[in-house]
This record gives sequence, C-alpha cells and structure tokens, in this order.
Amino acid sequence: MVQASSEVQVSLPHAVALHARPAATFVKTAMRFRSRVTVGVNGRVADAKSILAVLALGATGGTVLRLHAEGEDAPAALDALAGCVSGLTE
Repeated sequence: MVQASSEVQVSLPHAVALHARPAATFVKTAMRFRSRVTVGVNGRVADAKSILAVLALGATGGTVLRLHAEGEDAPAALDALAGCVSGLTE
C-alpha cells in the first residue's frame, strides 16, 4: 500500500507566536493522527508531535508554517492542523 504524503502552508495569526500554550494545542492536534507530521519554518523542520521541537522553531505571529504529513491519515491530519493554526489565540 502506498502511503499518502501531502503538504500545506498556513500562516500563524499575526497576534500569535508559537510559544507554550499555542504550541501545546498544535502538538496535541498532531498527536491525534498516526501519520508522521512535520512543521517547517524558514527552512528548519521539526517533528510536529514534539513540544520541544515545535518551541525550538521560534515561530512568531504571521510566520508561514509548512505542514507536511506522511501516512494513511495525512490529508485529515493536515486539515486538522491547518484549522488548528488558523484558530490559535494567545
């Protein structure tokens, strides 16, 4: 069986940096899926299921995140994560 792989780009809301609380929400969303999910910022890539890796990206408000998922539920994972990022608040 071929594993699905897809990618989507989504911008952080301008008022929200990817620090503790928003990052925790993002990671919890990623962990609901079996797919391998990564998030990229300015050429750096992190495991979307690792709070420390996501925090280390230091993404600030308005930053474009490249979300990549690989696995059978990849499209659903990307939909959920894109929605999660769009809805993040401080």
